[in-house]
Formats: sequence, structure tokens, C-alpha cells
Amino acid sequence: MGSALSLNTVTVKEKWGLAECIEGCARHAIPGISPWRDVLHAMGVAAAGRQIRDAGLTVTGLCRGGMFPAPDAAGRAAAIDDNLRAIEEAHTLNAACLVMVCGGLPPGSKDLPGARAMMRDGLEAILPTARAAGVTLALEPLHPMTCADRSVLSTTAQALDLCDALGDGVGVALDCYHIWWDPEVAAQIARAGRRIAAFHACDWLVPTTDLVLDRGMPGDGVIDIVGLRAMVEAAGYQGFTEVELLSRRWWAEEPDHVLATMKASHRC
Repeated sequence: MGSALSLNTVTVKEKWGLAECIEGCARHAIPGISPWRDVLHAMGVAAAGRQIRDAGLTVTGLCRGGMFPAPDAAGRAAAIDDNLRAIEEAHTLNAACLVMVCGGLPPGSKDLPGARAMMRDGLEAILPTARAAGVTLALEPLHPMTCADRSVLSTTAQALDLCDALGDGVGVALDCYHIWWDPEVAAQIARAGRRIAAFHACDWLVPTTDLVLDRGMPGDGVIDIVGLRAMVEAAGYQGFTEVELLSRRWWAEEPDHVLATMKASHRC
């Protein structure tokens, strides 16, 4: 499995801000970092960019854009404005991509096709700006359990259909936690080819006690992460393996221990 490791900052969100994450990556010789926008804003985009560059880190992604569906036109316009800001931030950080979590059903809605249309409309609205900035929009399919509240984009095939429709400047972010179950995953990874913009590693625990906040450290669960990594490499991806743990268990640990464990386990 690829040796270039990246820390997604949500992995240690309870105890470290972005400055500590940058320092921790440098201390543990982890060459990549993927900030979430909340910690980026808390530190300041310009200051974060300087510290990341000074530490010699690669920004493997910025989390996140998206969240397009809304109950009214004002909400949809606000989402587009926020995504335009996210594109500017990703450009400032020289991020490899802007990870797109596209949003679920608007509150009170049962109109799934309508929400998916809003998602596509939002992507079409921001894509010219992303292209001009040189920022790849990495569509992240999320497990279908999140369809109602987080993402109406549920499969790699669905994401690639959007890539085909939208054209240049759009790729996919493939997260083991969200795609491992898919019987079409091997064929769709091969189809994705060089449109794979990010590879996220974490594990599915059995039993899983929380469908959002109980991700496992690579090697602790049932996902064949090595196999998935081999598939993305065969498709042409040679980028980082980004460990992204939303986990109450790991949030309670000392971050230096988390990073050391990541280094030991991300190839499992």
C-alpha cells in the first residue's frame, strides 16, 4: 500500500487545533495534511498556509464543500457562496482537491430526485470558478445510510456519472468507509482511473456502535483496505493515503498516540 500518509484533522479534532496538527505531522514525519474548514477558519487561512508551507507539508485536500440542497432559493444561493469561498481557501492552501460532501434532503423534504438536481445545479454553478482557480472538485460518495442528512450522492458509479456529465475539473474522493460494501466497487474504481483525487482510509468495526462516530483505525475492522488501495493504484492513483477517523474512541486518546498508531497501522 502507498507509503505517503496524510492526517485528516478531524481525526484529532477534540484535542488539537490546526496549528497543533501541523506541528504534530512534522514531529511524526507525516508528510500530508487535510484540514477541515472549521479549524482552518479558527487559525486563519493565511496563517495556516504559511505554517503548512514552513513545515513542508502537502495539503492532500480541504474538507469540505458541498451541502447544496436547501428548502429555498436563498439557502441554495448561500450554499453556492460558501462553496466559492471554499474554492478560494483551497487555492490559497494549494490543496490537491476540495472534497465535496454534497448534502442530504432539505429539512422536511421527501423529494430525493429534487435534492439530486439541486446538487448538480450547485456543482455547475461553482465549477467555472474551480476551473479558473485550478481546484479539483472531488465528489465523495457517502454510504447510503447518510442519504437523508448528509449526501444524496451514494455510490462511486453515481459520482462518476456526474464527472462524465460535468467534465474537466471534477474527480472523486474515495473513502474506504463509504465504498467498501459496494458490489461494483472494483469496476467503478477501474472506471475512475486518474479522476481519483483522494483516497481516505479508515475501518468498519463489528459491531459498529455509531454509524457516524465509530470509525476504526485501519486494520481494526473488516475492510480490505490494502485491496482497495491496490485497486486505486492500478487505476493510476499514486497520491496519499489520508486517514480520516470520526471516532469518539480515538478522539479521547492523546493525539500523539493517535498519530503514532496511524503510522503503524495505515498499511494494514
